[in-house]
Amino acid sequence: MKLNKQKSPQAEKEFGGTLGATCIPVFLPLTVLYLLCVCRSPAASVLQWPPVLPPTAQLWDPLALVLILGWMALQSFFYLLPMGKVSEGMVLTDGSRLKYPINGVIDLELCRPLVHNDLSCCFHALCVTAVLLTLSLWLGMPLGYLFELLLPLAVCAIGVSFLLSLYLYICSFWAPHHALAQGGNTGNPLYDFFMGRELNPRIGSFDLKYFCELRPGLIGWVVINLGMLMKEVELRDSASLAMILVNSFQLLYVADALWNEEAVLTTMDIVHDGFGFMLVFGDLAWVPFTYSLQAAFLVVHPQSLSPLGATAIITLNGAGYYIFRKSNSQKNQFRRNPTHPSVANLETIATATGKRLLVSGWWGLVRHPNYLGDLLMALAWSLPCGFNHLLPYFYVVYFTVLLIHREARDERHCRAKYGLAWDSYCRRVPYRIFPYIY
Repeated sequence: MKLNKQKSPQAEKEFGGTLGATCIPVFLPLTVLYLLCVCRSPAASVLQWPPVLPPTAQLWDPLALVLILGWMALQSFFYLLPMGKVSEGMVLTDGSRLKYPINGVIDLELCRPLVHNDLSCCFHALCVTAVLLTLSLWLGMPLGYLFELLLPLAVCAIGVSFLLSLYLYICSFWAPHHALAQGGNTGNPLYDFFMGRELNPRIGSFDLKYFCELRPGLIGWVVINLGMLMKEVELRDSASLAMILVNSFQLLYVADALWNEEAVLTTMDIVHDGFGFMLVFGDLAWVPFTYSLQAAFLVVHPQSLSPLGATAIITLNGAGYYIFRKSNSQKNQFRRNPTHPSVANLETIATATGKRLLVSGWWGLVRHPNYLGDLLMALAWSLPCGFNHLLPYFYVVYFTVLLIHREARDERHCRAKYGLAWDSYCRRVPYRIFPYIY
């Protein structure tokens, strides 16, 4: 196949264009390392100047590289196991649909004899990982040592992210034009490296973007959290209520993502964005090492929670999860089968594309009710860390900015796609994320 150097027409640049694509790959890795250093310091002050800088020797450990590569290999093995079902993705520009193995959870048809029809079966990759971790702990593996390895693990994950992104960029020149992402095919090397030229890069049937989106980073986040819990047990003989809540809340979130992994096939990351440094780094480095900051913070800065405070935090997380799950389930059900009894009576607006836009139910409340639930959960994850430090609330601030930016990107995309129908939808549903506020 010959090199494909054809550029997409009218590719709109995002994230600050070339300047952003140059600065972000430098700034974000440094941010990850800085936050990890701060959460391990006694003051844990994000405003401390000069910042806390570790000795160079603390940034590298050969064991960290072995763990990162072994972890990627293990999750790749789970991905390739011939279990579960195969689903089709959205229609591509050439009219084809890619096939994806949905084996993060075992196919319900295989589990009918074991569980009630209305109950979900066990999560394959997550549960097998949990079994292996349990066995390792029983054999005496010091999982708490992950706390000491956080910095070198992050350095190795960042390195793998850069190498994988470079590989993807080079290989994209051999991809057919219809396989390229319009937003990452501008002809500007720095920008295209950052955004990703190819939409769904594959090695044979192994979809690299789909694999990275859910497996190594999300499950790795849970493993890091567990390592922080075990470190706290080593230091204080038991896990604190705050640490247990953080681990439980975030485990629920990851388990939900894996149980509903088929829904990721309709997300902007899979359907619209190319697979470049932006997503690679986010999946492999940013998610596991910044989303676990609360657990790492609690190792060095233990917090006590009153029963009333814990109850309030659990209620907040439960409310956020309920909104998040119910709104996402309603959207996914409507996309799969708009005549299903649970969504058949919802009010909609017709569009010129033949699709219909929901204007009642959860999606009549705000345009992104799932984002509202996400943010409520994000706050609940930080509250167990108390109010004396800003660092545990980094995730809330970051995630708010991320979701507002994502909502703006989605707004532009939908306005271009649906035209006047989108204007009608916005008049019917004026609030974007927060009812009566934004």
